[in-house]
Formats: sequence, structure tokens, C-alpha cells
Amino acid sequence: MPINFTVVPVEDGGAGKSTLEGVFSEEDEEDISPRRPYSGDVTPRESSPFINNTDHDRGNYYDGKNMALFEEEIESNPMVSSLLNKLANYTNLTQGVTEHEEYENEEGVTKIRVKSPQMGTFIGVYLPCMQNILGVILFLRLTWIVGTAGILESFAIVVMCCTCTMLTAISMSAIATNGVVPAGGSYYMISRSLGPEFGGAVGLCFYLGTTFAGSMYILGTIEILLTYIVPNAAVFVAEKKEGEAEAMLNNMRVYGTCCLALMALVVFVGVKYVNKLALVFLACVVLSIMAIYAGVIKTVIEPPDFPICLLGNRSLQNHNFEKCVKTEVIKNVTYTTKLWELFCDSSHLNATCDEYFTLNNVTEIQGIPGLLSGVIKDNMWGDYGPSGMLVEKKRQSSVPAQDNSRDIYMPYVFNDISTFFTLLVGIYFPSVTGIMAGSNRSGDLRDAQRSIPFGTILAIATTSFIYMTCVVLFGACIEGVVLRDKFGDSVKKNLVIGTLAWPSPWVIVIGSFFSCCGAGLQSLTGAPRLLQAIARDGIVPFLQVFGHGKANGEPTWALLMTAGICEIGILIASLDAVAPILSMFFLMCYLFVNLACAVQTLLRTPNWRPRFKFYHWTLSFLGMSLCVSLMFISSWYYALVAMSIAGCIYKYIEYRGAEKEWGDGIRGLSLNAARYALIRLEEVQPHTKNWRPQLLVLLKLDSDLGVKHPRLLSFTTQLKAGKGLTIVSSVLEGTYMTLGAEAKSAEQNVKSAMHAERTKGFCHVVVSSNLRDGFSHLIQSAGLGGMKHNTVLMAWPGGWKQAEDSYPWKNFIETVRETTSAHQALLVAKNIDKFPSNQDRLEEGTIDVWWIVHDGGLLMLLPFLLRQHKVWRKCKMRIFTVAQMDDNSIQMKKDLQMFLYHLRLNAVVEVVEMHDSDIAAFTYEKTLVMEQRSQMLKQMQLSRNEREREIQSIRDESRNSIKRKKSSVVETLQAPNTLQVPSLSISRDMRVDEEAQLITKLGTNSHASLNDNATATPDHRVHMTWTKDKLIAERNRNRGEPNVGVKDLFNMKPEWESLNQSNVRRMHTAVKLNEVVVNKSQGAQLVLLNMPGPPKNKGGDENYMEFLEVLMDGLDRVLLVRGGGREVITIYS
Repeated sequence: MPINFTVVPVEDGGAGKSTLEGVFSEEDEEDISPRRPYSGDVTPRESSPFINNTDHDRGNYYDGKNMALFEEEIESNPMVSSLLNKLANYTNLTQGVTEHEEYENEEGVTKIRVKSPQMGTFIGVYLPCMQNILGVILFLRLTWIVGTAGILESFAIVVMCCTCTMLTAISMSAIATNGVVPAGGSYYMISRSLGPEFGGAVGLCFYLGTTFAGSMYILGTIEILLTYIVPNAAVFVAEKKEGEAEAMLNNMRVYGTCCLALMALVVFVGVKYVNKLALVFLACVVLSIMAIYAGVIKTVIEPPDFPICLLGNRSLQNHNFEKCVKTEVIKNVTYTTKLWELFCDSSHLNATCDEYFTLNNVTEIQGIPGLLSGVIKDNMWGDYGPSGMLVEKKRQSSVPAQDNSRDIYMPYVFNDISTFFTLLVGIYFPSVTGIMAGSNRSGDLRDAQRSIPFGTILAIATTSFIYMTCVVLFGACIEGVVLRDKFGDSVKKNLVIGTLAWPSPWVIVIGSFFSCCGAGLQSLTGAPRLLQAIARDGIVPFLQVFGHGKANGEPTWALLMTAGICEIGILIASLDAVAPILSMFFLMCYLFVNLACAVQTLLRTPNWRPRFKFYHWTLSFLGMSLCVSLMFISSWYYALVAMSIAGCIYKYIEYRGAEKEWGDGIRGLSLNAARYALIRLEEVQPHTKNWRPQLLVLLKLDSDLGVKHPRLLSFTTQLKAGKGLTIVSSVLEGTYMTLGAEAKSAEQNVKSAMHAERTKGFCHVVVSSNLRDGFSHLIQSAGLGGMKHNTVLMAWPGGWKQAEDSYPWKNFIETVRETTSAHQALLVAKNIDKFPSNQDRLEEGTIDVWWIVHDGGLLMLLPFLLRQHKVWRKCKMRIFTVAQMDDNSIQMKKDLQMFLYHLRLNAVVEVVEMHDSDIAAFTYEKTLVMEQRSQMLKQMQLSRNEREREIQSIRDESRNSIKRKKSSVVETLQAPNTLQVPSLSISRDMRVDEEAQLITKLGTNSHASLNDNATATPDHRVHMTWTKDKLIAERNRNRGEPNVGVKDLFNMKPEWESLNQSNVRRMHTAVKLNEVVVNKSQGAQLVLLNMPGPPKNKGGDENYMEFLEVLMDGLDRVLLVRGGGREVITIYS
């Protein structure tokens, strides 16, 4: 019978609670605590996929018992009704240019009054983009660009730049419609698409571009003010003509700094005042554009009267004279004019005049001949030149002068800077920026995902049409010499574009002045908010202070920083020098917008679902290519500087910045690249030339889940130097259900230790029923595909003898066996805590390699890898090998030297000869103690009484054998022609005594630990200290006895004959090798030894540990190396 489920959302503050709600009453009591208001200093959380995520009503998801089946998942999986309720009540805060209106209630809790977003496409996107795109370059430099580059090349510049912004707008529209774009605008889009590293780097570049744009607009404002409105307001006045340019720059600096301070004060007082003036600034732009088109139409009917004066073919500055004639006749009397006085030393007709002035006539022509005049033919091609070049009319005859040295002092019109095509590209590009204005206001829009693409693309299409038509119309209406006159000196200091406007040039002058003021204010408003958004993300640590501001969120510190950087651009004081700088930063930003769209499209991530469908990855790549091309076309050195700045910020964020997971495209690209590489790696085995140790580091954790041997990670760093694969792992004993949290905590501790030791790699802590299985699973399954480990690194179990159980050394031996079965190399570090840290520098010393058997060449490769690190760089490498009786040691040394030469390894070679010798008494005694200890450990599983009797018998046998050994050793030392035991054996007998004492103590302690109620066994110590008196007394006691031979010596010790002869031989090898290694390498910084394999019979595992202990005895830093069964080093290229 079907059951109908009815989901009823419970309103907050209801009188009753549901049964399920009561289960979580304690959590609800915590959740109803007062919420901290948003003060502007708190970074909005991104943990939820929804913007307005609140937790206070999470206990009210269910009503009744209908949904009790899902009650345990209430925290993670909300009901559908709750989810739909959140979406319906979604509100997005206004941002960017909207100021937070705040007030405090009686309790002092700050509240934010937020207006609901109501702007449409036209008001919210189209007009702001138009206002930002059309600006200072159009009014002050476009005519000069057309005159210098010609109509065709100027048209090409406009097409390139507008195409670049159009392609970027298409990519931006795709990103902006792929979900909600919160505060931060373009920075948010780039950072969330490309990750924190790229996002921070490009965000700061965009910030710098916006800040320098403010400098450019302020410089444009001052240029209009001092050149065209009140030229007499200049503070610095040049006494000589050649000093005019420098005086103008100083005036720009002074007035620009004052203007910047005033604008910053306005922004600080309140952005709402800037918003109120925004409509005025927009009206100025629209009216100026309309005046230009009206003036063009007017030239068809009646061209304006702006005569220009030419001397020969040279254009003259006519603001110092009225009449364009040399002399004039008044009542039959010839008088000289103001123009005569400018070129001659007096006003008399017989005065000495400039040669060019004398040879050429003066001509007056119209500066604005009109649309139908045919001047477009003359302006079709460019006229580039160096700084100081005279502005001359093409196809105008003139007589050249012999001496042109005084031309600089004459009232000619000059080029103030050297002109070339690439410079003009850099100067023009800022005029097409501003396409991000719509995306920056996304919170103010009624439907951002529809308005941003449509409004931005329409604005770019409109402004592109305006720029292209202006290029053609300027070239068709204005005389070439006037176009190339940057500051309007030939038209009585009028703004050149203003001479074309109707009804008056002042329409353009006033309109452009307020337009530049408004653009400057908007830059000073937007740039601090962009810096604040970057600072609040926390990805750049040193920018944290700029995330704070006033109580209403206004970025005070960021505004001060912006004003400081803006002042740098103002001190440059040249609009033409600042424009290419901000072009670089904007092009960097647009480049990465295109890259973000291309990466997301190619990756086809499930979350990439833009509502804007008219995009393609080829268009994004074309936009990227165009951005890079424009960067290097504009200024290759500025491009390199901008890329270097972005690269430095990227690396800084990568190493020092906070880790963020934003689901960015670069992470997805990395995953795809990793998948492709792993699949490729799995196809074939790596060649010997590409082999490097891919480490699986087996760590041991202490009781606090911390790393017990952090120097193991240091050694890993020194061995790997950041190259190849490193997997750091450990095992917790238990079940994952009970130790899951501990495993996560341990993993974090290991990651912290890896970060402290600068170990680059992966960390994995697993939970297993026992340690043995855990390490076995790691050895078998760690890694992925072709990126699997080939080498296991672990520490030597130093306390295996003192351990209460046999698990440590049994686990160790099983690990050795499993690495051998898996054909993996094994590195075992003894005394790992004595190894150098990453901060140490070994100034001298050697790394000694004892090459006993060849197991792939790993022994010789490891010192080379270690010496790449600065810790071991100054250590020299020595290679020792062992020669037997039938080996030619001299030839072996030559062959080994040649082999190392072909391997390109620098090392000192030494061949050590080990002659066949009889097995020393110490070896037998060491083997006896080892087997006795093994017997004792086997009997530890017996009952209490049996164990006591067994330990007592072992103690008695040990004491008796040691007594017999004393007399035998002395007899052997005394008898001639018999086996001579080295003096070293006597000193080692003391160690045997200690072993016997250890056995006694270990047996007692183990027995006591197994039975809490048992009383402690008395400490029976066996004191056997060889002194000089005891040795003399022993000699005197045995002086009359006959000599004893080797066989008799053995016959006197029947327990030696019962020893396992295989163990005796192995102990003999370990003792002899240890003597040689200690003799040669006791002072070495590191000793590398071949690690013998464990016995096939598991019954002798504890003996194997004793062999290794004897082999490494007396050495501080030892690395046992066991190859993986394949060659890892080759002589071939």
C-alpha cells in the first residue's frame, strides 16, 4: 500500500518542536547564539554551493515522523523543500560602486540595509561600459594617432585592439554566465577559473592596470586644464624655448598630485558622491561624441574657420601672432608683422632674419577643409619621425636652408616624442579597456547572466564603430599637419578634436575634462575594492592589512595604497609614457580571461555550463594570441616586466600563499595532464636512464600521532631534491570505523612534518587490523599506474632487542621479504636521528660505499643523488670493494676506476683484501649467545614455572661457558704455534659478558611483565671484567699445562660443536666485514652497505637481525641498501 509523503517546512519561531527537532535541541541551542555581523573584515565563506547559506534553521527541516529514515543525514543532506526555499529567498549584495548604508540600533548591533538589484542591461552594463571605454585617448590622442600613422594603419590598430576586446568579452561572457559572480568582478572570475596562483597574479596585474589608469585619467585632466582651459595657471614657466617641455612635466606633477589628493578625499568621504556625479560624467561623454558627429556633418555644409599658417611646407605655432604674413602695407607704407619679429632680430626691414624664413613664403590654409575636400588622400599613409622632427605638409614646395641649427628656437610645430607604429599601439590600447565594467557591477543587475554578455558585447560593438568611423572621418576632414599637431599649437592652442566639433570647441574641452575626472574617480573607487577582494581571499599573506576598512566596509588602507601607486604614474607626468604601462597589465588580464575560458571548454568539466552559448575554445585561443602579440608589439620590455611581475606573484602565492580549493580549471587541467601522463607511463617500463628512486617512506608515529623520526623526512628531501615521486605513509593498528579521526589527525601531523622538512610528496596514513598487514598493503598498492614507488625507505628498529615482544623485528624482516618479492629496492637507515638536517652543511668528510655484491648499481647512484643537495655537496665519494684470495686486486681497482669513469662519477676507489682465516673464538661465542637468546625467546611462551627453570638453565649454561672460555682464551694466548686470538677478542669478551647480563635481565623482566602478581626475580649479575691482574693470574695457573692446538681448543668446548655451522659462517662474515668497515670508514659522514637478504627459513629470523647488528656495529650513520633486481645505472648515453 503506497504511502503519501507530505513535506511541510517548519517556520522559524514556531510554538512547538517536532520529534526530530528535539533530537538536535542541543545543537539548536548553540545555533541561536548571536550571529557576528558582517563588518567588512570577514571573508565570506565559500563552503556552501549557495550564497545565502544559514545554519540557524537546520533543525527545522522535517516535520513529524515521515522522514525519520533520513534523520541521521540531516546535517549533510537537506530536504528539497528547504533547498528550494533558499533559492527563492536568494539575494545578492550590491558591490563595486554601491556604498553600504549602515546604522546602529539601540543594542549597538550593526545592520546593513541592502537595496534589491533592479538595474537592467542598458543602465547596468551598456552605459557603464561605454563610459569606461570612451575616454581620454579618444579626446586627446586619436587625432594625433591618425595623423602620424595614417588612416590605413590607424584603422588596423583600432581593428586589432577592438577584436582583442571583443574576443575577450565573448570569453568573459561565458565565464560570467557559468554561475553567480560575487564581489570581485573580473578578479573573481579569473581566480575561480584558474586557481589562486593565477588568480592572485592576474588580479594584482589588473589592480595595477586600474591604478595606472587612474594616473592616466588624472594626467589627461591636467593636460586639458593647463593646455586648453587655463594655460596661464602654470606654476613653472620656461625661460627658454628648449625648457618648455620640462616645465610642462613639472606642472603636470604638481597639479596631478593635488588632483589625486582631492579625488582620493572624495572617494574616502563617500562613494555615494561619486555615484551621484556618474550621470553627469556619462552625459559629458555622450554629448562630446554627438558634437563630433555633428561637426563632421557641418563640414559638408560649411567647414569651420580654423586657418593655419605655413612657412614653406612647415607648420607654425600661430598663438603668438594674428596675421599669417611677413609684412603688410598700410597707406603705402610697408610694416613688419609679429611673425617677422619671431624670425628676425628686429622689426626693421633690413634686419637679419632666419635663412629658411628668407627663402620661403608664408601660406595660409584651412585646418578643417571638410569632408568633401579630398584631404583623405593625403592622410592615407603615415608620417613617422624622431623626436624634434618638424611637422611639414606633404606635397608642399619649399626651399631648404643650409643652416638648420636654430630651428629649435623658431615657432615651428615639432614632434615631442619619437613616433613608430608599435608605440601608437601601446598608446591607443587603453582607449578600448573598460569592458569589465559590467561584470564588476553584477550584483546590481536584475539578471546578470543575461545582461553581462548582451550589454558588454553591444557596448564593444558600439565603441568599435565609433572608433573606426572617427579614424576615417578625422582623416577625411582635418588637414594632416593639424592632425600631427598633438597640442593644437597650429590652431591657436585649441584641442584638435574640438576644432571639428559643433557648435563650439568648448563642448569637447569641457566634456573631455569632466569625462577624464569621472574616469579617474571611478578608477580610484574600483581599484581599492579589487585590492580588498584579493586581500580578503587570503592568498597573498602580505596583503592581509588591505582587507580591512571602515565600519561600512570601505577599503581605507587599500585606498591609501592605490593613491601611492597612482602617484608613481603621476610623477612620470607623461600620458604617452603611462599608457603603454597600463596596456600591459590590462592585456595580461584579458589574456588569462581567454585562457580560463579555453581551459574550461577543453576540459569539459561537469560544472562548465554557461548560459551564454556563442563561444568556442578557438576564439579564446585567438584572443590569447592577440593579447600576447599586442603586448610585445606595444613594448617588448614592458611586456617582459609585466610577465615577470605576474610570475613572481605566482611563485610567491605558490610557496607562501594560503591553499585554496576553488574548483579551478588549472586543477582540472592538472588532473587531465596527470591522467594522460599516467596512462602513457603505464604503457612501457621506464628505461634505465630515466630510473630514479621513487620512494615509499614508512614512518613510525609516537603515542601522540606525531612523527617519531623527522630526520627520515629530512633524508628523503636530501635524496630526492624535489624530484620524482615520494609517498610518506604510516599505519595505525585498529579499525577505520574507530580510528578514522585519528588517521586524519595523524595525516595532518605528517603533512606538517613534511612541510617543516620541505619534503615534497604525498601523505597517506592507513588503518589496518595489524601493522604487518598495513605495511604489506602499502608496499603492494601505494601509487597509481606508472607512478608507483620502486624503493622503500625505513628506519632501523633500534630497540628490537629490548622490545617486550618480537613484533618490531618480525615486521621489519617481513617488510624486507615483501620488498624483495615485489622487486623493489630497500633503504634502511640506522641511527636516523643522527643524520644531518636540511639546515646543516657538511663542510668536509666522505660518503663511503661498500660494494660487496652487485644488485643493480643503486649503491653508486645514491651518493651521486645525495651530493646534489647542499647538505652533502662538499662530501667526497669513496667506493670500497672486497677482493678474495684468488682475485687480482690491482686489476680489480683498474677495472672499477674505468667503470666509474664511464659512469661519469667522481670517486676514490679502494680494493680491500680479505684473506681466508680461521673462525675466531669470539665468532663462536657470539653465535652461541645469539642462539641461546633465540632459545630463550622461543621458551617465553611456556608457563611461569617452566619459564623460570628454562631461564635459570640458560643462565647457568651461559655462566659455565664463559668460565671455560676465559681459561681457553688464556691458554690460547700462552701456547706457542697455536691459534692466536686477536686482542680485540678480549675486549669483545666484555661485550659477551654484557650479553649474558642482558639475557638474565631480559628473562627476568619479561617474566615479570607477563604476570602482574609475580614478584620480581633477584638481579643475578655475572661480573666478568678482564683486568691485567686477572690475566697474569690466569697465566701463572696454567703455565705448566701442555700446549693446546686448534682442534683441542674446539674439543674443550662441546657446545660449540653443536652450533649451526651456517650461523657460524654468517657470523664470521659479519664480524670480519665489520672489522674492515670500521677500520676504513669509522670517520665517514655516511656509510652505504649492501644489505644481505633474510634467510629463506623463517626459523632463523632473529639470527638475521643479530647478523645485521654485528655488521653495523661501531658505525654512526649507516644506510643499508638492497637492490630491486634491475639495473638502475648505465654507462650509455
